[in-house]
Amino acid sequence: MTESGLRLQEGRYVVQGVDLAELCETYGSPLYVYDGASISEQYRKMVTAFKGMNCKIKYAGKALTNMSILKLLKQLGAGLDTVSIQEVRLGLMAGFKPEEIIFTPNCVSFEEIKEATELGVVINIDNISVLEQFGHYFEDSVPVCIRFNPHIWAGGHSNIQVGHIDSKFGISVYQMRHVQRLIKASNLRVRGLHVHTGSDILDAEAYSQTARIMFELAHQFQDLEFIDFGSGFKVAYKEGGNETDVMAIGVGLQAAYDEFCEEYGRKIDLWFEPGKYLVSKSGFFVARANVIKPTPATVFVGVDSGMNHLIRPMLYQAHHEIVNLSNPEGTKRIYTIVGNICETDTFGSDRKLSEVREGDLIAIRNAGAYGYMMSSNYNSRFRPAEVLILNGEAKLIRRRETLDDLLRTQVGWEEEEND
Repeated sequence: MTESGLRLQEGRYVVQGVDLAELCETYGSPLYVYDGASISEQYRKMVTAFKGMNCKIKYAGKALTNMSILKLLKQLGAGLDTVSIQEVRLGLMAGFKPEEIIFTPNCVSFEEIKEATELGVVINIDNISVLEQFGHYFEDSVPVCIRFNPHIWAGGHSNIQVGHIDSKFGISVYQMRHVQRLIKASNLRVRGLHVHTGSDILDAEAYSQTARIMFELAHQFQDLEFIDFGSGFKVAYKEGGNETDVMAIGVGLQAAYDEFCEEYGRKIDLWFEPGKYLVSKSGFFVARANVIKPTPATVFVGVDSGMNHLIRPMLYQAHHEIVNLSNPEGTKRIYTIVGNICETDTFGSDRKLSEVREGDLIAIRNAGAYGYMMSSNYNSRFRPAEVLILNGEAKLIRRRETLDDLLRTQVGWEEEEND
């Protein structure tokens, strides 16, 4: 098996033996680089953790929907979790079968849900109003999954805590009587139950608590095929930081799952929807130091990128480890790494790095999830290229944008001539 991760080898930082600095010479900077071996490793961890529970892994495509990444996870055996009709169509183009894709939108039009239904994917509904419309339109012709809100406060930053009582996501567990009335009135067929409490969850007890709630709810549905526990598994963003122990969660769920299946009368599938857990560690965002700017209080490293390419440190105050690729053995100094956008776009404050010189390349770790996917053309700058390293070989999987790309969807206008 190919060894994953960023390693210092003979004075060079490499991934699977591929020199990241050389990739920037070939494809330019800034540059996103993904380690395919890391993705495979994380996927196998999950499969092993839940192997005794008819587990199916549905990759949360919103984390990174590059077609090459989708195809890699398809090859590994994953299904796909989608939140937009565009993600559904990308998944189908990547080779996923409709029945391998679950569609869990939020606050979309009913027309989009109808379109997804016509494509044959698993429909997951998280709103009483939409459930009522779905039942009226489809009745028992199309089975559904229902997303419940368990009112469990779990996760990291407040923007990614989605299972609490004040969240817009899911149907409250306290609305079960209303749900049952809608099901009966429209003769709806419910094939699955879904829950997702948030992201960056470390506490295995949060999953056990969620499982108890969902298994209890499940007894009110007679024909379930699966229960979907979403995801929220945390990866370590700092050296020696905490990562969700999926093995511990698997052990904790096993007994509850076995007891439920015995009471239910048969085994059903358990689904999980990891996104960040599968691809975050695989990603390295490489940028070049344009300027070193000392001020009375701080030494800034200004790079050829910004919040337009990686917004997580600014939006979520996320910590990403940063290393100097060009001078790994240099004297350690304290820097604040900032971007070239006309905002305060700080990648990391007061970081101890090997001495950075103008022209050096720095790498930001854990950039595989919600990095490129949340990028933009702010300041009319181009989005970077993406490279996937697989089996020791680097392949360009998305080219860098050009001015033509910025203009491609714009429609020109001509000033009317005066008579």
